[in-house]
Amino acid sequence: MSEEQSGIVFDIKEFAVHDGPGIRTTVFLKGCPLSCTWCHNPEGIGCEAQVMAGASGQRVAGREYTAPELACLLNKQAAILRANDGGVTFSGGEPLMQAEFTAAVIDRLDWLHVLLDTSGYGSGEDFELLARRSSLVYFDLKLMDPALHRQYTGRDNAPILRNLQRLDETGIPYVLRVPLVPGVTDTEANLRAIADTARGLRGLLRVDLLPYNRAAGGKYAAAGMAFSPQFDESRAVNTDTRVFDAAGLEVHIRC
Repeated sequence: MSEEQSGIVFDIKEFAVHDGPGIRTTVFLKGCPLSCTWCHNPEGIGCEAQVMAGASGQRVAGREYTAPELACLLNKQAAILRANDGGVTFSGGEPLMQAEFTAAVIDRLDWLHVLLDTSGYGSGEDFELLARRSSLVYFDLKLMDPALHRQYTGRDNAPILRNLQRLDETGIPYVLRVPLVPGVTDTEANLRAIADTARGLRGLLRVDLLPYNRAAGGKYAAAGMAFSPQFDESRAVNTDTRVFDAAGLEVHIRC
């Protein structure tokens, strides 16, 4: 990897406790190929820096780092992260959009646990570049029906399912994460289809169900973007785990 490899980050969250095991630092990389109508990080969708306007004033979401610069920043926290059974999580946006930069950062980390938090949408080469450098992968599965996936995310799910198969073949442990969006991803048909897919996976640790965050639309106005969820936010979310229990899968409902 070139010393000049650079990328753009829209946030770095220290002392994170919900982004993987232990205490972690989470790096949010800018740019995402999906346009999920429920996205709660709209400032992570575009690839360029943008101004966020809020009650406390304006801030710029997006800073460019070189790989050595970002790795140096993360390595300063290495001792406390290791002492608390944690590490570094690369999230987004979508890390696969900046795969070479992210790989260059990981290669410079000081023996830290690395978690890749990904939608799985990207080329097989970019996916393997990051997955094989990771200690653990959080892999999103949103919708199994291709037409519904295109409707609600703007993309086909075929590349995601191919990368899930690649991940299962690597032997790297992973967790499937399902965002429960009312009337969209939380339907019995979709959850059953996910359970059927997960049943045959060898490297899967568990399935995490993530109830819909009704504060998701709050950032859109600050980012100068329109929030158009295309579903009824007031509808109760289905958190029934029986289809996963019946498939013999460990399933957790996360806050």
